[in-house]
Amino acid sequence: MRRALLELLLLGLAGSLVGCWVLFYELAYSTESLAHALFPGLVVAAVLGLPLLAGGALGVLAAAAGIALVGRTPGLGRDTGVAVVITTLFGLGVVLALSPSSPPGLDGLLFGDLLGVTRGDLVISTLLVAATVGAIVALHRPLLAVGFDRTSASAFGARPFLVDAALLSLIAIAVLVGVQALGNLLVVALLVGPAASARQLVSRLPAMMSVATFLAWGSGIAGLYVSYYLNVAAGAAVASGTVALFLASAGIGALRTA
Repeated sequence: MRRALLELLLLGLAGSLVGCWVLFYELAYSTESLAHALFPGLVVAAVLGLPLLAGGALGVLAAAAGIALVGRTPGLGRDTGVAVVITTLFGLGVVLALSPSSPPGLDGLLFGDLLGVTRGDLVISTLLVAATVGAIVALHRPLLAVGFDRTSASAFGARPFLVDAALLSLIAIAVLVGVQALGNLLVVALLVGPAASARQLVSRLPAMMSVATFLAWGSGIAGLYVSYYLNVAAGAAVASGTVALFLASAGIGALRTA
């Protein structure tokens, strides 16, 4: 339980900081798609005993190449191409993970194993979260410039393509941090849920990041208690907690604007 709590605190910090930029750039669907695109790479890495980070990078490259190829199909829209490629990759990952010849435990990549987090997982998560926080701080001004006005961002020294690539990389790292705890299906809950809740309560981005972090920590702690006393899956309890907080914050936001 202590290791699970520490993992949730790390994930809540990284997920909230990245999640606020996800909402600012309107990348919620892209984040969900990216999480699914990573899945077959994560499975292959787990089967071969490689670091999940390497598998995640492989999954992203495969998704990018597939989207580029499908996008060249005449008469097929980009959104359709993204949906086809992501669904195909996710289905391939599920087939590999649930195959009888695959080693046991790979289904944890789908649903997570929050109470199975090891000290080694915590060390890796700490390093990735530290790198994410440092990158968010360093990229704050370029992210703001591109987010507010993409066309004139270059006048302020920000390159939109590089900023977009950096943000997608941070999203991928946040997903990798959360896969062990919440699994590929639920990790987006802590990337989008707390940030969306904070957006209902505050308007300035720094305040939104702070509120989102505390909400993520609160839903994580509440989810652990619910899991312990009601004997339910810990990851699902945490994800449900983020939904409950969003509903509550949406109600408070509606009352404030009424």
